[in-house]
Amino acid sequence: MPRYVVERTFPEGVLIASGWDGAAVERNAEEGVTWIHSYVSEDQRRTFCVYHAPAPEAIRRAAERNAIPVDRITHVCVFDPYADARGAQR
Repeated sequence: MPRYVVERTFPEGVLIASGWDGAAVERNAEEGVTWIHSYVSEDQRRTFCVYHAPAPEAIRRAAERNAIPVDRITHVCVFDPYADARGAQR
């Protein structure tokens, strides 16, 4: 499955709701999208989220359904310092 990094801007800062029910995960799954993990900037206004998805369009549809912004989607490969000499892992 292709891997993507999704950059998002939250002008008011990221709001992480307590008691989150996981509905976003279900809506993502309906588009074939799996959220792997995210990084949040120190000022909590930008996130960098790693996803597996069939295509960028699936990520955009899931984000729209989850009412979260998408600034940029970049297709990436894992570059692991512990991988063998053949290079990046897909």
